[in-house]
Amino acid sequence: MKERRESLTFLEKHFNSIICGDALETLKKFPKESINCVITSPPYFRLRDYHQEGQIGREDTVEEYLEKLKKIFQEVKRVLKKDGTCWVVIGDSYAGTGGGKKEYMDPKYSKGRNGQSSSKPKIKGYKSKDLMGIPWRLALLLRENGWYLRSDIIWHKENAMPESCRDRPTRSYEHVFLLTKSSKYYYDFDALTEPMKEVSKKRYVRGRKAENKYLRGEVGIRIQKINEARAYGHYKGDNVPQFRNRRDIWTINTASFRGNHYATFPPKLVEICMIAGCPKKGVLLDPFMGSGTVGLVAVRQDRKYIGIELNEEYCKLAEERIESEGKISNEKQEDRI
Repeated sequence: MKERRESLTFLEKHFNSIICGDALETLKKFPKESINCVITSPPYFRLRDYHQEGQIGREDTVEEYLEKLKKIFQEVKRVLKKDGTCWVVIGDSYAGTGGGKKEYMDPKYSKGRNGQSSSKPKIKGYKSKDLMGIPWRLALLLRENGWYLRSDIIWHKENAMPESCRDRPTRSYEHVFLLTKSSKYYYDFDALTEPMKEVSKKRYVRGRKAENKYLRGEVGIRIQKINEARAYGHYKGDNVPQFRNRRDIWTINTASFRGNHYATFPPKLVEICMIAGCPKKGVLLDPFMGSGTVGLVAVRQDRKYIGIELNEEYCKLAEERIESEGKISNEKQEDRI
């Protein structure tokens, strides 16, 4: 009983706040099964140098990087409730040449075109210019470690950053992995539906013969409602389905942020994950809080949040952002009421 009270006190003490510290060590202080939902984006491998002791992403090998993340997400799994969800946003990296350009600084952008300075040394086990496949290596590692890997969502960016390469397409997407602790978990299907395409509505209106090929048992596929045998006009007017399950390619443009942080993800992306995976009044966790987007969206969506961030400067930046932008959002909602 005493242990439970202490656990509740820890949570209540840190509701809607950011803990400045190492993600792994801080997570060890959390009570088990206390968080409803995790939405996070760990630092990408060798993309940026934040000049922080103990930072993740500057390891010598991919294996070291993945091992650190595995330990952190093991703690995440411990603190997540049995019906909780974990959404991980992660992009890939290219192996460097290992040549003379250890640090490239765009003279137009004193802190690097994509933010903090970036180095591209040669990585053991990879050829120069190799796409390293880190997102899927992480996803499979976490699955082997007990997580349920439920979905690989593609975050497609129509306003993706231009690249100077002339021997491959420009990257315009990142992965959003949906991971769960159990086979049954909280997922608001209705909140995540999207309008059905007009062409699909017309297919419902049309009739279907009983001998159509999609009803043959030997095909070996699940029979879809749209292919079931029916007379013409069985579906009409309000009877025609208007919504469908959301697909796993989400086109969401990156959002600008004036603060001194360059790896922000758009509030809309966080909002979709949050509405689907966290009940109202629930508690969200972001162990790599960065610029505070998860906390900002939590405040707007009537959820509580707890953030963890190693960089003290970013902790202050995120707190100020949530305070100012969250207050503006609440005032707009009150005006509409």
